[in-house]
Amino acid sequence: MARDDDSLQLFPDEPPRPAATAAPAAPDPDAPLADRMRPRAFDELLGQEKLVGAGTALRSLAESEELPSLILWGPPGSGKTTLARLLARGETSRIEELSAVVSGVKDIRAAVDLARGERRRGIRTLLFIDEIHRLNRAQQDVLLPHVESGTVTLVGATTENPSFEVNAPLLSRCRVVVLEPLAGEAIAQLLDRAMQDSERGLAERGVTLSDEARGAIAGACDGDARRALGLLEAAVAVHRRTGASGPLALETVREASGRRALRHDRDREDHYNVISAFIKSLRASDPDAALYYLARMLEAGEDAIFIARRLLIAASEDVGNADPNALTVATQAFLAVERIGLPEGRIPLAQATTYLACAPKSNASYRALGEAQQAVLDTGSLPVPMHLRNATTGLMKSLGYGSGYQYAHDADEQRVSARNLPHELGTGDFYQPKPVGAEREIGERLERFRKHRRDSEQSDAAAAPKAPPRGTTEAD
Repeated sequence: MARDDDSLQLFPDEPPRPAATAAPAAPDPDAPLADRMRPRAFDELLGQEKLVGAGTALRSLAESEELPSLILWGPPGSGKTTLARLLARGETSRIEELSAVVSGVKDIRAAVDLARGERRRGIRTLLFIDEIHRLNRAQQDVLLPHVESGTVTLVGATTENPSFEVNAPLLSRCRVVVLEPLAGEAIAQLLDRAMQDSERGLAERGVTLSDEARGAIAGACDGDARRALGLLEAAVAVHRRTGASGPLALETVREASGRRALRHDRDREDHYNVISAFIKSLRASDPDAALYYLARMLEAGEDAIFIARRLLIAASEDVGNADPNALTVATQAFLAVERIGLPEGRIPLAQATTYLACAPKSNASYRALGEAQQAVLDTGSLPVPMHLRNATTGLMKSLGYGSGYQYAHDADEQRVSARNLPHELGTGDFYQPKPVGAEREIGERLERFRKHRRDSEQSDAAAAPKAPPRGTTEAD
């Protein structure tokens, strides 16, 4: 548990230490560059000006020391830990840091006990919990009464969507602050600052940064400030070790960076965001975007079978009968990936992706099923018409099961006139083919069938004997 040396004061009358005016500790020369270059004031925090720029609500709350409990949600290297520490730099504030990776209920209670003692001395405690999504439900519940009472101001940091990872009672007591990945311009400023800083940075190393190297690092770090500074530090070390002259070269950056690691996960938000973009690009008939998101998933190590399953679903849900061959293509791609795996399996995935993206689209079958399911929910288990029932016993036949059934293969165009839906459902025209691709012909044929069935029903109704008026009998 990280705390100030004097956080265990024994004398309650001792005045609080003005935390914000304490001189920053000298940087540890052996610490990583990212840690040495950590911003020490709001104005040094790059890329999050909309959150903490001059006059913003969050900065005003921090400076007035009226900060509510917060959940800082953002990708790695976006400044969550730095922001938490800056928020605690008030005259009567202190920060207590825990990591949910190694801390449990005992650590949380110890931190709360310290905060309770500091509160009696007029000092407010920000309880910073890194990776708060790793706390289980019981551990999160322990925090609730202390956040509610104001014993601590909770500042949790997470890379995961707090809607899924933080339980509802705790989330309702916090304001969610969203940090964005750093833009390329902010990363470039960060790199230049590190190269020019002689106290904490690399100015004393005698290396300059070329525009190409700067751009390569900004592009390779994926908006992660920590990764950018780590890559810069490694590249400068390689440059000096090889005795190279001149500015830091692009080739040196590539050598130091190795293979680019994309931000992705198998079961959390990035996983769902990218696959959602992939499916919606297919649906929008945009093969270029679909291929891009396919490449994102493959490069990040996504399960190829998972991608193939999504293609199968899209073939029916979004292409449907507008191109019935789409399901065949998707099925064959699935089987190919299943049999050959990666890396070769990426080829049939690309073929199926471009085929589905370029195919005519119809969700008519999918929508028709939804309407039919709603009809079932609305009307319950309606009796099956007698002519459609299976007469497997003599009793069933005597009761009329199967009576009047017309064998479609003996009819012209395999078209029969008998009504197959329960009468309570009316016309029941659930399936409405779209006039695109192969479904145009399906729609025309279906309309002929439906018209024939309606005409036959009307004819049968006209030929049926009229019921006698009410109050009369056949004898009358």
